[in-house]
Amino acid sequence: MLPKLNSLDAKLRFGHAQNGAVFLRRKITLTRAIALAVGTMVGSGIFISPKGVLQNSGNVGVSLLVWLACGILSLFGALSYADLGTCITKSGGHYIYLLETLGPLPAFLRLWAEFIMIRPANMAVVSLAFGRYLIEPFFASCHVPPLAVKLVTMAGITLAVALNCWSVSWAAKVQTGLTVLKMITVGLIIVPGILALGNGHNENFQDSFDTSSLTLEKLPLAFYSGMFAYGGWFYINFVTEEIVNPKKNIPRAVIVSLIVVTVCYVLTNVSYYAVLTPQEILSSDAVAVVSVLYSLFNISSAILILVALSCFGALNGGIFAASRMLFAAAREGQWPALFSMIHLERHTPVPALILMLPLVYLMVSIGDLYGLLNFYSFSRWFFIGLTTLGFMIHCFRHPTILRPFKVPLFFPLVFTVACFFIVGTSLYSDPVNTSIGCALTLSGLPVYYLVVQKTRIPSSFSAAAPTLWNILPSEVRKAPNLLAFHKGIKSWL
Repeated sequence: MLPKLNSLDAKLRFGHAQNGAVFLRRKITLTRAIALAVGTMVGSGIFISPKGVLQNSGNVGVSLLVWLACGILSLFGALSYADLGTCITKSGGHYIYLLETLGPLPAFLRLWAEFIMIRPANMAVVSLAFGRYLIEPFFASCHVPPLAVKLVTMAGITLAVALNCWSVSWAAKVQTGLTVLKMITVGLIIVPGILALGNGHNENFQDSFDTSSLTLEKLPLAFYSGMFAYGGWFYINFVTEEIVNPKKNIPRAVIVSLIVVTVCYVLTNVSYYAVLTPQEILSSDAVAVVSVLYSLFNISSAILILVALSCFGALNGGIFAASRMLFAAAREGQWPALFSMIHLERHTPVPALILMLPLVYLMVSIGDLYGLLNFYSFSRWFFIGLTTLGFMIHCFRHPTILRPFKVPLFFPLVFTVACFFIVGTSLYSDPVNTSIGCALTLSGLPVYYLVVQKTRIPSSFSAAAPTLWNILPSEVRKAPNLLAFHKGIKSWL
């Protein structure tokens, strides 16, 4: 039996409904909002990114500074988004904010990049880590079948999507439970490392700021890895319409979650360096880092399962939030109307959730974690920087706009400059993946002008097209196939 779906009433975009209307209900409390933010940030990133940060920063000291700087930058961005979320009260996150501040074209390009690149690649990175960690205890560390990892990964993705299709409340409850579990997991990693450090194992911190190994051209890639680990603070703004008392709970949730995660990330990396040498971290994958760390305690297999559940929590939170962007775009008329429909009884955006699956499966089949990370990071951070730039422009254009949570423009300014600097220098650090990401983003331009915004096609072009066509000889215009058309044009010229 097909799911019972219904389109939102036009008034629902402002969070209102007539009697009997179906809408995404306010079921996300402050606790659930914090769990969503922490749960999506603390996922695979802290177990994948340390290697990437260290590799591209060059030494232990700079890598720790990168982790702290990424936390501070993320807090600046999150506070800016909290300001946006309390004055623009629609769900949809980056997309809605770009639409309201800079117009439909930047918003659509962000949506396009999200659908064809950012979301599939991000979910693939997180879910591949989930599959790897989950299956690792059953194989020798160097003999995990790649096909088995990908099959388990796809099963995890399907389960997460099915859960979000089934119930908003259950998805939120699972997210809250997994967030508690992953904080316990992080604590189990931090405590032994801090104890080892207290017992005098500080040799890995000697000459921590030796600049001889620092490579400035690769530093942006270190920030990409670090910012990936913090990625998730903006998901609260994807579900604004579903948050209870958003004007108070959005700022509270982002401040609490960013402080908690920043402290945890810095301490986790200190713990890694207290037990492992930089060479051991660089020569091993993320699974081996945790395995070696816990080899002395004979509980590495249990930790790997906990880490897998942590990754699943990040996957669940990302799916929960990202589907709301497609839902909001369909409601605004920039995406097929089918995706603005929700289940009549379960109040979940089923079509928007299912739409994400095919491209995620494709990205999983690629399977290169760090390649995927650099591939989509360019577009992600470019548009997030563009969003905070649009926020500042919006404030100058509308100085009297009501802003229940008002932050100094210094925060979005610093965050915007940092995002554009990282994105710009990444063109030099990793030109291949960055260029591919840029090209795929720009591929949305013809889609926008030819499909979404047909009225934006210049009238002179529209008027000239039939005239130019009529100039051609009749045998060319009536050619039965492309080959005959080509021959006709050639002979005519």
